[in-house]
Amino acid sequence: MSEHCLGMSMPLPLTDSTRRAALRWLMLLRVSGVPRVQVVLTHDRRYADLTPAQYAAGLAWLRRTGMVTAEGRPVVEVSDSAMGDMGASHGVPLAKWSQAADEARRAVGEAGERALLRLLEQGGLPHVRHVAAESDAYGYDIEAAWSGKEGGHLEVKSTTDPTRLVIHLTRHECDVMMTDQEWSLAAVLVGMDGEAVNVATVSRQWLRSSVPTDKAKEGKWESARLQVPASAISPGLTVRDRALLPQARLPSRPVWGS
Repeated sequence: MSEHCLGMSMPLPLTDSTRRAALRWLMLLRVSGVPRVQVVLTHDRRYADLTPAQYAAGLAWLRRTGMVTAEGRPVVEVSDSAMGDMGASHGVPLAKWSQAADEARRAVGEAGERALLRLLEQGGLPHVRHVAAESDAYGYDIEAAWSGKEGGHLEVKSTTDPTRLVIHLTRHECDVMMTDQEWSLAAVLVGMDGEAVNVATVSRQWLRSSVPTDKAKEGKWESARLQVPASAISPGLTVRDRALLPQARLPSRPVWGS
């Protein structure tokens, strides 16, 4: 998932300022066109923590990755909580929990699972089963197999934010990962049409090294919020280093900082 600039294959890092600018473009383009948003971003004091050049870089990145069309329409719908997560120091208020925001996150998660199910079924796998629709006890969301004996157990984490990948891993999901060699974490970027814009695999080794550890017998962690670095994200779907589907069958755009 390398980022391209002017036809060259040189990877470009997604800086924090570019990410913040891209998020603001995505939020404001929901209600207005590029010229009007550009005026707001460069003249409104609330957005003065970034320069016009940084806002230009954010829009250029979105266009290179296909997150904004040539007509200025965003492909993904970034939630208000993603903006709030940037913090008040960046001129955006911190997000607070609300039932609506929680339901929106749940809807994105379900959309990502459905989109991945469609891709697996269209890929011709003989066995695809949405176990999350039956129970949360499995510790993963989808069973998919090449044959009766070989396959994968996919935990799906979905997002609409193309600028970074942040996941929430439960203790149960982590415990299953530690013991189930067929467990794999699939990251899905969900587009505004509910389809998958990008599908990638998060490194199990990185997950193992990044989850918290219990410090005392009296308590244990139940859920962890992890920001996944680009180095831990691989394009496509892999289980035990084997591709579940050919890369050509999966959407893959240069997002999440890689």
